[in-house]
Amino acid sequence: MTAYLTPAQDDVLIVTDVQNDFCPGGALAVPDGDAIVPLVNALAGGFDHVIATQDWHPAGHASFASSHPGQHAFDTVALAYGEQMLWPDHCVQASVGAALHPDLHLPHAALIMRKGFRREIDSYSIFRENDRRTPTGLAGYLRERGLRRLFLVGLATDFCVAWSAIDGRREGFEVLVLEDACRAIDLDGSLARARHDISAAGAVLALTDSVRWS
Repeated sequence: MTAYLTPAQDDVLIVTDVQNDFCPGGALAVPDGDAIVPLVNALAGGFDHVIATQDWHPAGHASFASSHPGQHAFDTVALAYGEQMLWPDHCVQASVGAALHPDLHLPHAALIMRKGFRREIDSYSIFRENDRRTPTGLAGYLRERGLRRLFLVGLATDFCVAWSAIDGRREGFEVLVLEDACRAIDLDGSLARARHDISAAGAVLALTDSVRWS
């Protein structure tokens, strides 16, 4: 297992949505979301390839409860592409809340990929929007760069990280989720379901102390 978790030239660390609004004090704070920042920074220093992602919603996004009169955050509604959980307004484009956490240190990140910028479609996965048809383009980028194994960290385990891990496997990549460098919202057992679904998809759940550099 140690050999398997030794980062190589064709591996990439993907830092998912470590943004102010998902950290304590933010509009959609994940419990202890900022606690992962030092760990993510330490990990990033050992990878040749790093990508960061940002939720990047226009005002009035379809996933915001405020866009649906009479509805509240964490209700679910039927949108054109299926069931959608509603959220507090968060990660609005160019806002302080949408910015990456100020202590996040990723100086050699080659790409900052924004998602959820189409007003009518939410996007948890870094590969495909919630309509399950619209690609983000990240899979093509990774293939063109010759990157084949993905180490996922970030926020939140049970939504964007989990959906990304599952879609990464569907795209044919090897995927590892470093759980202690993630945090979960955990709504009504969503973390347990996410861990099950990640494993069922063939992704590996691991801890950062199992990552070894040669």
